[in-house]
Amino acid sequence: MSIITLTTDFGAGSPYVAAMKGVILSINPEAHVVDLTHEIAAQDVRQAAVVLENTAEWFPDGTIHVAVIDPGVGTDRAILYAKIGTQQYVAPDNGILSRLTARRAPLKLIRLTEREHWLPEVSSTFHGRDIMAPVAARLSLGLEPERLGPPMDGLTALDWPGVRQSPLRLEGEVLEVDSFGNLITNITTDMLAGRPTDERVCIICNIYETWGIYRAYGDQFEGSFVAVVGSTGRIELALVGDNAAERLGIQRGAPVIVTWE
Repeated sequence: MSIITLTTDFGAGSPYVAAMKGVILSINPEAHVVDLTHEIAAQDVRQAAVVLENTAEWFPDGTIHVAVIDPGVGTDRAILYAKIGTQQYVAPDNGILSRLTARRAPLKLIRLTEREHWLPEVSSTFHGRDIMAPVAARLSLGLEPERLGPPMDGLTALDWPGVRQSPLRLEGEVLEVDSFGNLITNITTDMLAGRPTDERVCIICNIYETWGIYRAYGDQFEGSFVAVVGSTGRIELALVGDNAAERLGIQRGAPVIVTWE
């Protein structure tokens, strides 16, 4: 079974999504098209990069991931094919794959230049439909990636914030806000190795603080500010039963400090 995922900033129910699916299914009616998400904030390449990092590798080997968050559509920015690990990607070269390639080097990078694999007419404002969708569909039918164009030496990388680490302190930030309003930080469980996670550790975000890192949201009472180890292996901050981002006014980029007594 050929699986193609779609990640866009088009919004749920967008006719643009339907157009891309129509192109894919016209070329390969047997393709299994999965909506990864269409709720990326408009033109938010960084959010899309984090979403792909968190989700793509859960799919079966050989899945083709099409990502259309493309502020530079119609310009001379490249559109590329990438093989990273066991997954395949078709996306603009704007940093959207930079979190994936920070974890592992791509096995193959190809710039899409061969128009025979695109739609006959290409709009300057909808390369997702006219270039990326038909290319993904043809890949799902067995097209060799090398036929898409010439190899690339590298791709565009975004500058991602690191975590400052010392024996008694970690300084990071909120990397993303999920649909529940939980604050996903860039501080990973690996950084906590050998350090206490009980009431001796204090987590501070903006003016708010909590003590201890818990296993589950329900380990604390309703409405409390809590730190937990999230499913992505990062520290999350949440208001139990509430939306932390909205209630506390905290958004992506807010500083997060973890300290030990």
